[in-house]
Amino acid sequence: MRDHIFHSADEAKLDGRYADAKSLYAGYGVDTDAAVDAALNVPVSLHCWQADDVRGLESHEGDLDGGGIMATGGYPGRARNGDEIRRDLSKVINLVPGVLRANIHALYAESGGKRVDRDALTVEQFERWIDWAAGENIGMDFNSTYFAHPMAEDGYTLSHPDQSVRDFWIRHGIACRRIAEEIGRRLDKPCYLNHWIPDGAKDSPSDRWSPRARLVDSYDRIMDVSHGIDRAWCIDAVESKLFGLGSEDYVVGSFEFYSALSLTRGLLLCLDMGHFHPTETIHDKISALLQFHDRLLMHVSRPIRWDSDHVVIFNDDLRAVFLEWARGRALDRAVVAMDFFDASINRTAAYIIGARATRKAILYALLDPVDTLQELESQGKNAQKLALMEEWKTMPFDAVWDTLCVRDGVPTGAAWLSDVEQYEKEVLKSR
Repeated sequence: MRDHIFHSADEAKLDGRYADAKSLYAGYGVDTDAAVDAALNVPVSLHCWQADDVRGLESHEGDLDGGGIMATGGYPGRARNGDEIRRDLSKVINLVPGVLRANIHALYAESGGKRVDRDALTVEQFERWIDWAAGENIGMDFNSTYFAHPMAEDGYTLSHPDQSVRDFWIRHGIACRRIAEEIGRRLDKPCYLNHWIPDGAKDSPSDRWSPRARLVDSYDRIMDVSHGIDRAWCIDAVESKLFGLGSEDYVVGSFEFYSALSLTRGLLLCLDMGHFHPTETIHDKISALLQFHDRLLMHVSRPIRWDSDHVVIFNDDLRAVFLEWARGRALDRAVVAMDFFDASINRTAAYIIGARATRKAILYALLDPVDTLQELESQGKNAQKLALMEEWKTMPFDAVWDTLCVRDGVPTGAAWLSDVEQYEKEVLKSR
């Protein structure tokens, strides 16, 4: 629920700024009102694991990982339970404009102190999440958790050579699909279920073939139609990675593997902005993949030298990604979710910075003079096209962004920081 009040004098100043910006954009055939409306209606899924440094709500003895998942830093205020995570997410929802969703990992099951292993999870362990999402009037997405578990300690799950280990994780995948289906039905919004596994080798495997053959078989068993799961409510996605901690040399679920698997099995392909070579960005892949895929799931992240999951900011990479979607008039084919975790700063502020940057990049892309640019290009006027692209960087975008925020009842500029500072003082410091 948006509950922010704007002073009439400030709104009057913004109205003037926006009128000037609107006129300038209109001169290039760009309708700023339509761009604001469209940008507000692109759903962005907020990941629950930023609030607690990917620790989850299970209880295991020892420090389990099995997936190269690492949040660095020790800033005070980490959420310690589901209620605290949801409270943090509600604060974020109140300060970020546009349609939002919540993205939950399976290790955030709440079992009331009872031991429920991952292959036995049901929707019962996620009732509180569903009730909260319904109260916030948002959709919910889900993720199978194939890491941070005794059965993943050697770095292999769905491609494991031990059939009993593989069977455990297959049961987990099926259980997650049933949960996602029920989440979708209960909230009356399809639930996107993402599968990412850590499987791989640190150094020079002699057999790269067998794990991939086993992985195909595992996914075929997870997705088997005999489970009776309605794909209208549970939409499965698979996510690749170039390397991870402990899988630097070989990753079973590579980009090539999942590109082929998703096309042949009717699955959604997930592109994570941090899961490719450090010098490689994903924006060029979008137009290539969408020649063959109906849609793509995109995890918005920010790598620095490796898949470091830094807080998303409004940088060149983020703008380039959404410009590709907009220039292909394909934003309705994008499923957008955030995926980063930073424990070195105020975690709630990190959420808001990342989510607002993502929404800002969506708006920026929708304000692009794509028709003019493509017309110039078709005429061979590439100097004029490049000049316009450069001029666009200094257009009065801030006035349009502030207008978007006001229209959705959230603070403009950095005004949200005072809310977060108060929240830290009243809530986070007591944890």
